[in-house]
Amino acid sequence: MDWIYNNSDPILETLIACFLLFVLIIVLTRLVGLRAFAKFTAYDFAFTIAIGSIISSTLTSSTSVVHGSVAIAGLLFLTFIFSYLQRRFKTLSKVISNAPLLLMDGSTILYDNMKSARIEEKQLFYKLREANVLNFEQVYAVVLESTGDISVLHKGSSDSNENFDKTLLSGVRLKP
Repeated sequence: MDWIYNNSDPILETLIACFLLFVLIIVLTRLVGLRAFAKFTAYDFAFTIAIGSIISSTLTSSTSVVHGSVAIAGLLFLTFIFSYLQRRFKTLSKVISNAPLLLMDGSTILYDNMKSARIEEKQLFYKLREANVLNFEQVYAVVLESTGDISVLHKGSSDSNENFDKTLLSGVRLKP
């Protein structure tokens, strides 16, 4: 039964570590800002996964709470610095971040862009279905975001007279 519970398991220490890390994350997020856990770029995603890994190793006692806390604080500080540098130096932003890519322009599927992004037609169709698109005529644009998410901009219904504001596509690459 040791695989279920072992008397030597540090349950109380784990609960205390959970509380301490919870408080630390709240304090650091308040200091660094909510962007700390945003998913705007690939490095944001990598930092979020790294922080989750640090929390996991800290709570399972393979590292101390202080060591884990310093590592989390260091990563959050780096995200803060990188986001500042990206705003200040646009060239750094271009080097670090992938620009979004247009996959559909209206009802036209951009197969070269999909091939470049390694997106299959069936994956595109999945996202269209997920967005409740009933036919291609409803689609204004489909964008592969810099986070890897796919955004579907579409009309509410096929007889809708909504206007599409093209500024929503600013910064989106038209070609790979």
